Amino acid sequence: MYKAILFDLDGTLTESGEGITKSVQYALGKLGKPEEDLEKLKVFIGPPLMEQFMKYADLDEETARKAVEYYRERYSEKGIFENRPYPGVEDMLKELKRKKYLLTVTSSKPEYYVKQILDHFQLTGYFDEIVGSEMNGKRTNKAEVIEETLSRLHMSDKRDQVIMIGDKEHDVFGARKAGLKCIAVSYGYGTEEELKNAAPFKTVVSTDEILDFFA
Repeated sequence: MYKAILFDLDGTLTESGEGITKSVQYALGKLGKPEEDLEKLKVFIGPPLMEQFMKYADLDEETARKAVEYYRERYSEKGIFENRPYPGVEDMLKELKRKKYLLTVTSSKPEYYVKQILDHFQLTGYFDEIVGSEMNGKRTNKAEVIEETLSRLHMSDKRDQVIMIGDKEHDVFGARKAGLKCIAVSYGYGTEEELKNAAPFKTVVSTDEILDFFA
């Protein structure tokens, strides 16, 4: 019987692609590596940012750190609000809360930004814990964020009562490493092939299907 539900943010609760990809585009431009096609930059939604800059643009660690600084210049002012909750998200959270589930946001995005986004969309009150990475780049790995969430919930020894919900392979792999099952949402930014290969416990197509699972 599940008692706690850990939600990813980007691609699971909010459709955040525009703000993220435009901020990545801004950073790459400042590094002299311009990318006009925002579709290509959707690979930045979900994974730890610095790691993805190194992988995508073949950057060393120092340059990737600078890329993250440039990204945040635009993201903190504008990109953070180029974002919106997916249809049905608030109704889903309201119903799960009514059923007494412990709810968290468990994101690789800096916790500072996660809280800003949830406040902006007036969703903060639904969550018992809001957990993200640290601004200095620590705790970006999904399994690490999950472990921190379990610690704050005092459920590190009750993993069979906790489940993760996310849209990318990082959510599935992170949950598996932490000993949790993961429900994948197909409406987010993970590709069909990516999710199939990651082999989540279950895949759902909507917030209604999430509610059905916990009915």
